[in-house]
Amino acid sequence: MFLSTYEKQLDGKRRLLIPQEFRTAENGAEHGVFCFPSIEADCLEAGGDKLFAEYRAVIESLPFGDPYRSALEASIFGEQKPLAYDSGGRITLPEHLCAEVDLSDTVVIYGVGERFQIWNKDKWAAHRAEQRRMAREGLKQFGEMRRQAQGQVMAAKAGGAA
Repeated sequence: MFLSTYEKQLDGKRRLLIPQEFRTAENGAEHGVFCFPSIEADCLEAGGDKLFAEYRAVIESLPFGDPYRSALEASIFGEQKPLAYDSGGRITLPEHLCAEVDLSDTVVIYGVGERFQIWNKDKWAAHRAEQRRMAREGLKQFGEMRRQAQGQVMAAKAGGAA
C-alpha cells in the first residue's frame, strides 16, 4: 500500500523523487509507475501494476460501448503515462501533466492505499482541510448510526423480556 505524505521538490527538468517506500514489488511499482490526471481531484494519480489491474477490471466489467466505460477508458487508458525510475528513483513528469494540475517547485506526494496522488502544495492544503472536515463529519454520523442501532437492540431485548 501507498501510505503517508511527503513534500518533495520538482526540479527544473520536472524530475520527482518517489519515496523508496512507494517503490515496492508488493504494490507493483518496483520498476516504475503509471500516472494520469485524477478523476476525483485536481492532482495527478499514480500507482503500480496492481492499481492498473484494478482499474482495468472495473473498466472491463462495464459493457463495451457503455458511456461510463468509454469515459473511464479515455480518462485512464488514454491519459495514462507510464514512467520508469531513473537510477536515483526519480520519475520525469511530462510537461502537460504538470501544467494541467499546476505543479512546480514543491509538491506533495500523498499515499492513499492502492494509489498515490501528486499535488500542488497550496491545493493540497485546501484539499487536506476539506478531507479532514468530511472525515470528522463521517465519523460523527457513523457514531450516531451505531448508537441508534444499539438502542434498537436494547429496546428489542427489553420488549422480549416483558
